[in-house]
Amino acid sequence: MGPPRKPFNKKPDDKLKTFQKSSKKPFKPSQKSNNAIPMHLEDDVPDFPRGGQSSLSRAEADQVRAEVDKEFGTGTETMVLKKKRKDKPKNFTRSTDDDLGSLFADGNGGKLPRFANKITFKNLTPGMKLWGVVSEINEKDLVVSLPGGLRGLVRASEAIDPMLHDEDTEGEVLSAVYTAGQLVSCVVLQLDDDKKEKGKHRIWLSTRLALLHSSFTLDSLQEGMVVNAYVRSIEDHGYMLHFGVTSFTGFMQKSSNDGSSDDKMVVGRLVQGVVKSIDKNRKVVNLSSDAEEVAKCVTNDLKGVPFNLLVPGMMVNARVRSTLENGIMLSFLTFFTGTADVFHLGKTLPTSKWKDEYPQNKKVNARILFIDPSTRAVGLTLNPHLVHNNAPPALVKVGDIFDDSKVIRVDRGSGLLLEIPTVPIPTPAYVNVSDLSDKEVRKWEKSFKEGSLHRVRVFGFRLLEGLATGVLKTSAFEGSVFTHSDVKPGMVVKAKVVIVDSFGAIVQFASGVKALCPLRHMSELEIVKPRKKFQVGAELVFRVLGCKSKRITVTHKKTLVKSKLPVLSSFTDATEGLWTHGWIVKIENHGCFVRFYNGVQGYAPRSELGLDPGSEVSSMYHVEQVVKCRVTSSVPATRRINLSFLVTPTRTSEDEDVKLGSLVSGTVEKVTEKFISVDVGVKGYIRGIIYSEHLADNHGIASIMMELLKPGYKFEKLLVLDVENNNLILTAKYSLVNAAQNLPADASQVYPNSIVPGYICNIIDTGCFVRFIGRLTGFAPKNRAVDDPRAGLSDVFYVGQSVRGNIQDVNSETGRITLALKQSLCSSTDASFLQEYFILQEKIAELNSSNLKWVKKFPIGSVIEGTVQSAKESGGFMISFKKYNEVLGFITHHQLGGSTVDIGSTVKATILDVVKKDRLVDLSLKPELVNRYTENNDSQTPKKMRKRSAQKDLEVHQTVNAVVEIVKENYLVLSIPDAKFALGYASLSDYNTQNCPPKQFVGGQRVIGTVMALPDASTADRLLLLLKSNSEVVESSSAKRAKKKSSNDVGSSVQAEVTEIKPLELKLKFGSGLHGRIHITEASDDNVEENPFSNFKVGQTLTAKIVSKAKAENSNNIRWDLSIRPSVLADQTNVFTLQDFNYSIRQSVTGFVYKVDKDCAWITITRDVRAQLYILDTACDPSELQEFQNRFHVGKRVSGYILNTNKEKKLLRMLLHPLAGRASVTKDGETVAPHISDGAVVGGRISRVLQGVGGLIVQLDPHLAGKVHYTELVDSWISNPLSGYHEGQFVKCKVLDVSRSGTGTVHVDLSLRSSLVEMDGNSQSNRYEKLEDLHPDMAVEGYVKNVTPKGCFVMLSRKLDAKILISNLSDDFVSKPEEEFPIGKLVNGRVLSLEPLSKRIEVSLRKTSGMKESNSDVSDFGSLHAGEIISGRVKRIESFGLFITIDQSKLVGLCHVSELPEDHVDNIETKYKIRERVKAKILKIDKERERISLGMKQSYFNTNTDDETLENHDSDSMDEDDSELEDQNPDEFQEPLLSFGNGKHSVLAEVESRASVLPLEVPLDDETEDSPMDDTVAQVPEPLDNKPELNENKTRRSKKKEMEEREREIRAAEERLLQKDVPQTADDFEKLIRSSPNSSFIWIKYMAFLLSLNEVEKARSMAERALRTINIREESEKLNVWVAYFNLENEYGNPPEDAVVKVFQRALQVCDPKKVHFALLGMYERTEQHKLADELLEKMIKKFKHSCKVWLRRIQRVLKQEDLVQSVVKRALICLPKHKHIKFITQTAISEFKSGVPDRGRSMFEGMLREYPKRIDLWSVYLDQEIRLGDVDVIRALFERTICLELPIKKMKFLYKKYLEFEKSHGDEERVEYVKAEALKYVEKARP
Repeated sequence: MGPPRKPFNKKPDDKLKTFQKSSKKPFKPSQKSNNAIPMHLEDDVPDFPRGGQSSLSRAEADQVRAEVDKEFGTGTETMVLKKKRKDKPKNFTRSTDDDLGSLFADGNGGKLPRFANKITFKNLTPGMKLWGVVSEINEKDLVVSLPGGLRGLVRASEAIDPMLHDEDTEGEVLSAVYTAGQLVSCVVLQLDDDKKEKGKHRIWLSTRLALLHSSFTLDSLQEGMVVNAYVRSIEDHGYMLHFGVTSFTGFMQKSSNDGSSDDKMVVGRLVQGVVKSIDKNRKVVNLSSDAEEVAKCVTNDLKGVPFNLLVPGMMVNARVRSTLENGIMLSFLTFFTGTADVFHLGKTLPTSKWKDEYPQNKKVNARILFIDPSTRAVGLTLNPHLVHNNAPPALVKVGDIFDDSKVIRVDRGSGLLLEIPTVPIPTPAYVNVSDLSDKEVRKWEKSFKEGSLHRVRVFGFRLLEGLATGVLKTSAFEGSVFTHSDVKPGMVVKAKVVIVDSFGAIVQFASGVKALCPLRHMSELEIVKPRKKFQVGAELVFRVLGCKSKRITVTHKKTLVKSKLPVLSSFTDATEGLWTHGWIVKIENHGCFVRFYNGVQGYAPRSELGLDPGSEVSSMYHVEQVVKCRVTSSVPATRRINLSFLVTPTRTSEDEDVKLGSLVSGTVEKVTEKFISVDVGVKGYIRGIIYSEHLADNHGIASIMMELLKPGYKFEKLLVLDVENNNLILTAKYSLVNAAQNLPADASQVYPNSIVPGYICNIIDTGCFVRFIGRLTGFAPKNRAVDDPRAGLSDVFYVGQSVRGNIQDVNSETGRITLALKQSLCSSTDASFLQEYFILQEKIAELNSSNLKWVKKFPIGSVIEGTVQSAKESGGFMISFKKYNEVLGFITHHQLGGSTVDIGSTVKATILDVVKKDRLVDLSLKPELVNRYTENNDSQTPKKMRKRSAQKDLEVHQTVNAVVEIVKENYLVLSIPDAKFALGYASLSDYNTQNCPPKQFVGGQRVIGTVMALPDASTADRLLLLLKSNSEVVESSSAKRAKKKSSNDVGSSVQAEVTEIKPLELKLKFGSGLHGRIHITEASDDNVEENPFSNFKVGQTLTAKIVSKAKAENSNNIRWDLSIRPSVLADQTNVFTLQDFNYSIRQSVTGFVYKVDKDCAWITITRDVRAQLYILDTACDPSELQEFQNRFHVGKRVSGYILNTNKEKKLLRMLLHPLAGRASVTKDGETVAPHISDGAVVGGRISRVLQGVGGLIVQLDPHLAGKVHYTELVDSWISNPLSGYHEGQFVKCKVLDVSRSGTGTVHVDLSLRSSLVEMDGNSQSNRYEKLEDLHPDMAVEGYVKNVTPKGCFVMLSRKLDAKILISNLSDDFVSKPEEEFPIGKLVNGRVLSLEPLSKRIEVSLRKTSGMKESNSDVSDFGSLHAGEIISGRVKRIESFGLFITIDQSKLVGLCHVSELPEDHVDNIETKYKIRERVKAKILKIDKERERISLGMKQSYFNTNTDDETLENHDSDSMDEDDSELEDQNPDEFQEPLLSFGNGKHSVLAEVESRASVLPLEVPLDDETEDSPMDDTVAQVPEPLDNKPELNENKTRRSKKKEMEEREREIRAAEERLLQKDVPQTADDFEKLIRSSPNSSFIWIKYMAFLLSLNEVEKARSMAERALRTINIREESEKLNVWVAYFNLENEYGNPPEDAVVKVFQRALQVCDPKKVHFALLGMYERTEQHKLADELLEKMIKKFKHSCKVWLRRIQRVLKQEDLVQSVVKRALICLPKHKHIKFITQTAISEFKSGVPDRGRSMFEGMLREYPKRIDLWSVYLDQEIRLGDVDVIRALFERTICLELPIKKMKFLYKKYLEFEKSHGDEERVEYVKAEALKYVEKARP
């Protein structure tokens, strides 16, 4: 990054501007002296050379300095040394201000400077040494960030030592030797101006140690010094080092602790080390590379360090001499002085009072920042990151915007220092005064005060200082482009033209970013004079083409700028059917190359350009033309895009059948010079086109057909090769038409070693291009195209030639096919080439002549009579025939057979061949041929039978000996002596050798051939042979007969010939016309060979053994399976049986791919056993899974391990990696993925994206899926982490946990975080999965999981959730938490509290203290007084009164129903609402019982009091107080947990008492956890330990007495009603019911009366009537009736259990469920129905898992069973809220003590006390339980522990009094005195 636009210390006044100019002219060397580096390292200082050794001792020097300081008072001052300027001096004196532009050093006298040295471009000079940090590593240079925001360049030649690397390898070495962020020392070489941009400068640097260490000698080094060195060589135990000088070398031992640093070490790498020892004899310096030691090592001055040995980055001990206006002056190494500016102080964010932190003589650690040898100026840095030898972190990027940046310091006239809120530490930013506002602000200091928050945008960053440069201007936040990172391809922007040249135009955006508009993009058309098109200063609209390496390219082409089509800027955006604009960059004959945005390029083939057949591409298109094109296909992995310029027409369903490779018929419409137009009768296509080369395989025949074809001729079979401009490109080549079903249409259908027919589409010097269907093309290199390397490709092949290609290689990634055309590898295995020749010869004859009746009279092989007409010079004779004058016969000299022939004589000759086109018949007079026909003709058999008998000894694929009779131009006429001289025909050439000279044959020559086709209509009634090599041995007839008689049994060895090579099998011919195969698994033992068929060729003979003989499927033929495995061939038993299916889990197997589906690859292990390889088991990298079908092509060898076996189907499931972990688990015959284990990194496919924060479901296996938690999606905490995922996407994930439920269900937890998946450990944000990893006040992040009116829950990790109360959601009032904190929102907060037992976490999002401070002064009862009028809000409404929260406190008071206003008594629940504001009068304050009684009667208030009360509470304060009270921590309203009487909890005692109630004798009120007593007790959150022991018994007694009195009063009231008129009859009860219909007491007495009369049904009906009659608000009264109903059905129900359950279910619908459950549980326990009680209790635990009472009841039932108690306690602590834990554990521990198991009780108390060591109530209860047991030693040990606690005096007094009371009752006098003495010691110790 370049320097800031304006210096920070610039002031507006003119005088300061004058002083900011440099006082000396920067040194600019001429071109001749560029290589000379002026290094002024020493000045003439005669007596005390700086850095040299003084003649004074240390003590003497200190004394001299002290005397000087005393004399002058201010210590040593510094004189500014300035050089004279060459220009005219200005009118100023040196005493006014310091010169900020020049550097100064200290002197022996003079005044102190005002400013610290700062590096700018003006005061840089060659030879200056600087410290910098590598910011960029390019191929040819380094970019180094220097002090002051400068940027320097280091050429590759100056970055490495020439002794270690050659110049040719410089570019490759830079990235290996240097790393971004590395601190380096540099020397300034040269300063020059940037040639491209005016006002820009370049600083050329060198990091070569030869310049930095030029003054180093072995004597100057000392132990403990940190030096730099190059790695010269890497040895076994360490590294040889080079220091840039030749006088000594170094050695550094390899690090034993950190192996990673050793792995990165390369020759030439720059390292730092501490000198450990110096071997002067061997001149070797030993270094240590320990990073911590290097960072802490300080250079000392034991020997005295000369100035020329100072190196940037050296750490020194410094002492503050004085503070300057912009920094401090320091002295170091005794004699040296340096300065550190304000940006290099010890704090990265120094405030305006930073000078107070640097008093004189303060000692600090500093590092040398720069050294100027010419002025001896030294700059230092105290930056904490640099002092620790690390570059400051770069936490901001250029262009980032921060809204809440805090002003730390205001520099008057210069700018602002801001604190940018970055994580984990804030980043300092400086804003220059010119960047504060768009308008001129004179008194800007008043607008920007310290502590104020502002919005800032980062426009630069100083890497060395870790300082961002910002801007506050409003214009900086406008516009779409601010930096290069904001530029996106396809963006439309406005820019101003700044430069116009021959190469194009340079334009500038509003933010200052510049871009290039190339000449070709300045207009749609070519521009000759660009300056006329673009005017400098004009503002135009452009579209961004791309941005690479900060080089932006734009276009002004009108079509591109105004295009509304989608922008194609990456290969992944190229979806099929996408229309977009591009421009042509290259035109070839075969198509156009089109460029898009961001360097994306596509190809449009000629067929998609819309050209007429035969026209040139350049006639319609030109380079740089903008075109609209459509994407037809795209392969992002290979960066290929296919395009079309055509608008595809809509076609009917019939057209869809016409696909590439299909067969059609057509009629010739038009014949042109190059092609034939055919009507194919297909809608949607204009026509079919057959080029002349595609009329036949034989080139000569194709030429003849081209001449003879006329409109109207019909082709029966034509193959569709391609579609071009809506025209079907067809071929009539028989080789392609007959192989239409097997021709490949894409690379996935091509397999190595297979033979595929095709045609030559292009010939170049290096090889031939062979095309198949469509555009599928293979390439045959020259060395694989011809057998003779001397032959030219153009001489051997021609464009359009039919060829047979041997596939050599198929690249699945690029789709490239490599093939061979050598005849030795591609020779024909049939006679199809010759067969087509004869068939087309007949068609040519038909086209040439309509009269071919004569042909029937000249059958081949027959004898015909003719007259010798004339003799030829060659010795042959012409024969004429009487009836057919137009037909001529010809007898060659070789065919005379020794006969003498005279002209005019009549001869009988055998017809050897008939050329119908020329009406020519070849004859022979050889006796063996003539007599053969005569013998056959004399028999009485029909003609057809005679013909068959002539061929009866011949079979297809039979090898025969033949004699050449006639050598024709394209074929041979042969006779076969062994078959009664049957005539055959063999081709002289093949597909690939049509242009090659044919092999020479002569008449009578013997050859070997194979019968390929017997005579029939398809062969033009000819016997077709295929010639073989003469070296092959001809089988004798006896051998043939022996072969026929021999039996080819399984196990016998045979000689077989290879007829075809397929990817998975060899086709063979053996025996007498038998055909078999060798499966690929039978080619080698254990399938060890990668490509077992690669060494075989067609026609090769091999030895094989028959291993199987079976009937082929869908055919009556026999399928023979042979084997060439060495183990099979070596077996002499000749007995082969089917192999058993003997495979086991984890066994290693190898096979070959035979089929690839979408989700799996099918592999053949043997001929009968198959294996399935699932796609997700093949790799874990998503890119590899995406290329699954390309990676596993047919024939690929695959090795793996068996995961599952299926013996019936002979099917295996395999993996590519070994199995580990659990044994196999099968379910329904399938294996449940034992290969998925904890910690494994696996591949997966997203099957479902869950809503909200549900995460992802990832498929891992066909039967198994895993879940990815919402916090495990990405490493960093980002908003909406699901945005980058979609269904069907492949992902790489790590298995975190695999668990199996009792039903066998497998649950897998996964993570997609890169730090876990890649295992690099560079996680930017941790996931805390254990509560132990957290601590209070710790910063955490998480996602909102759930929102309730009281707050929300946040996911911290997959295992930890946190609770946030609504009061802690924000510093501001949150009205609608569900809107402000939606589910999935990312939040940052701090931990407030942790509860290890229940694993509960509470977090606050407030930026202040997090929890509101408790008003302890208001919460005290002493602040309230009886008679005081208070205001508050209704907290809870009960039938007996209101609970009111008092404003400005946390206290709750009770207003009894008798103290309510008179009009509100009857309908209290309808008159008051929760949170309603009310006023009340304090009637009584009971401090002992901690209760507040309130009254709300109108008589308590007067008008004045009402007004005053209401005025004191405005709406805002009410809302705030209300939210605070509503969301208080539950712990603050926790009731006193312990009872000090008999040790029994009140709730437990209450339940026990209810269990003893007789049938129908139920209490009238059932108190639960929410009873008024609980709330009354809960008014004060202070624990019971604050009360003296004397008051405890009194409190307990008073509570018990009050409860008993309340019960007596209620019962007495009911009894008084009965005493008035004791009911004796049903009528009496009816009268009472009418007077008190809501009294459950009367209804229950009525039911008991009916039961006494044995009227059970009437009692039931009375219960039903009572439930209907009692008011719905009287819940407790109704509950009493329900309990009576339970007891009734339990006694009289039929059956009782079912009857009780029915009543119970009804009661649940109308009453409090928990109360109903407890009532039924009490009945079960009272009647000893323990099984039912246990079942009900289990249901209650699940239903009321947050109820402490339920869990305590469960504890009581399992108290005698140790194992069950522990499990119940664990479950309870997980389920119960945090504020109930102490209550639960305390009561459980008390129960353990009482049940006789004190050890378990002790462990519980000890566990609680570890968590809450200062809870006196816990200690007291613990002591009471031990005292009850009576073990004196244990009790005294426990008391000794308590008195050692550090607690307030009040609490300690309670403990000592309790201890004293115990010793008085159980100990002796000595023990009593001991306790008193200990108490006195504590009192004395506690005194201040």
